[in-house]
Amino acid sequence: MNNDKFRTETDLLGSKEVPANAYYGVQTTRAIENFHISGHLLSSFPNFIRGMAITKKAAAMANVEVGMITPQQGDAIVWACDQLLAGRYHDQFPIDMIQGGAGTSTNMAANEVIANLALEHMGYQRGQYEYCSPNDVVNASQSTNDAYPCAIHMALCLEHLDFMPRLEKMIAALDRKSQEFSHVVKMGRTQLQDAVPMTLGQTFGGFADALRGELTNLRSSADEFLIVNMGATAIGTGICSKPGYSEACIKALRKITGWNITLADNLIEATSATTCMIQYSNAMKRMAIKVNKMCNDLRLLSSGPRCGLFEIRLPERQPGSSIMPGKVNPVIPEVMNQVCYKVIGNDVCITLASDNGQLELNVMEPVIAYTLFESIHLLENGLDTLRTLCIDGIQANEERCRQLVERSIGIVTMLNPIIGYKTSTKIAKEAAETGRGVYELVLEHGLLTREQLDEILQPENMLQPVDLTLNK
Repeated sequence: MNNDKFRTETDLLGSKEVPANAYYGVQTTRAIENFHISGHLLSSFPNFIRGMAITKKAAAMANVEVGMITPQQGDAIVWACDQLLAGRYHDQFPIDMIQGGAGTSTNMAANEVIANLALEHMGYQRGQYEYCSPNDVVNASQSTNDAYPCAIHMALCLEHLDFMPRLEKMIAALDRKSQEFSHVVKMGRTQLQDAVPMTLGQTFGGFADALRGELTNLRSSADEFLIVNMGATAIGTGICSKPGYSEACIKALRKITGWNITLADNLIEATSATTCMIQYSNAMKRMAIKVNKMCNDLRLLSSGPRCGLFEIRLPERQPGSSIMPGKVNPVIPEVMNQVCYKVIGNDVCITLASDNGQLELNVMEPVIAYTLFESIHLLENGLDTLRTLCIDGIQANEERCRQLVERSIGIVTMLNPIIGYKTSTKIAKEAAETGRGVYELVLEHGLLTREQLDEILQPENMLQPVDLTLNK
């Protein structure tokens, strides 16, 4: 072993060799060795690293204000955090997202990387912790139990801001299709049976409004991330911090982010609480259920092409079978269905992990954070894929839609106000048994004139409330 390639650091468990060129230290090295769980490293989640940087920067600013660290140390830590916020040195966080220790490995990784960056900025060597210690200086007035959840909250705010434009673009795409298909009359269906006519535009308008409602729900849920427990330290009592630190830290967080961040009313409760993450996960699940329903509808409406509904044509993206020539599958809605199932399942994981925090801390926060980040990223990628490779290219099969409306027994519902439910039922039954059309049977039985029937069955009369009793 070439010792020039390593430096020796010590902790509670003893001495350990750390790569000389690493900005992380001994505790990060132990975490690298201990946790080979998900295969997803902290370095793959840049907003989480930025969340740690925001938290540590605010803590440093507050610690200088209350006299816990020197201005020189504070300036160096702020500089180091700004490097992380700019996206630099993220490769120095090669630890698994799922870890034991309630996030201590992540917190110490941030402390060590920031300390060594700060040391170099001050003109010292990596590992010269007597000038800027990961624990005594970078982690001053903090515990993993307030710094780690605060970092998660900051990261999730960033993730939320990245996610919302994806959802807004999907809603806009559906609105465009609603306008494009506003003239295409088709049959509506309930229980997968023919119901009454509507337009294809109304179908897509319904999809758009279903998702539009989730914008408000997600924003409301994300607001909860702005409540943090900085200054709680180990269990919420504020041990090892100076009076005024919490208030100074909140002030610094607001200055760094521009967000209306507030301190939790009860730091004991807040230190073990994961309610905000449960709430946002539930909002993700709620949206996923709506997207999943939309994708199922798209698959049904495009089914066929000869033996299904085939009211819409989805963009053809790849051959659908290794044995059946000519088959093309709805692969984009299918993959989005799977994304939605994963998000729904992730909500169960978050629920169970949140339910298993005991006493003054929830040690399951790492899996909660990882799973919630995963849900957001899956939905981001899924919505972009669904919009660009499917929704934008959907075409209406107008001839097929018109044919199904004309053949449907469901249009007899329009005659209820005129000839009554009982008579309409007789016409519907006869049409079903004979295969003849409602239109011709109404004329044959002398129930209405051709002129009256044509007026009643105009598309505009079938798509909105109208007073048809005047046509008797």
